Amino acid sequence: MIQIFSTLEHSVKLELAISALEQEGISKESIFAVPLTNRKVERKLFDTMHNSDGVSLVSTGSALGTAFSVIGASVGFSLNLGPIYWGLIGVASGFLLGFLIDLFILKVIKKRQRLLRGKNPQVILVVECTEKQADAVEDILWHFLALGVARVECK
Repeated sequence: MIQIFSTLEHSVKLELAISALEQEGISKESIFAVPLTNRKVERKLFDTMHNSDGVSLVSTGSALGTAFSVIGASVGFSLNLGPIYWGLIGVASGFLLGFLIDLFILKVIKKRQRLLRGKNPQVILVVECTEKQADAVEDILWHFLALGVARVECK
C-alpha cells in the first residue's frame, strides 16, 4: 500500500479531485481530508529576541535618520544651536519619520493587500492506494492544483 499526502486549497477543485479519485477506483474509506485552520491572531508588531517575522520597522528609520543627521549637521553650522544639536534633531526626526512610514505601510497597505487576496484555508488530503494507482492519483492531484504532493510507502 502507498499513502499519498497532498495539500490543496479549500475550493471546488478539492471536491473535483475527490470525485476524480473515486472514479479512478479509490474507495471513500481510503480518502481522508483534514482541513487546516487559518491564523486568527494578528502578527505581533515588534519582534522579540527569540521570534522574528522578517519585517523590519527600523531600516527606513535608520536610513532617513542618517540622511537627516547629515543635513542637520551641515545646516547647523549657520543656525543658532550648532551642528551637533541639529544633527541629533535630524537623527531623531528622520528615524521617527522612517518608523512611521514603515508602520503605515505594514498596517494599512499590506493589510489591505492581504484582505483583497483573502485567506484560503488549506486541506491536507491523504489517499491510500496500491502501487499501480499511485501515479494516476498523483496526476489527478496535480491536475486539480495541489500545492504539494508526497508519496509514502506503507508496510
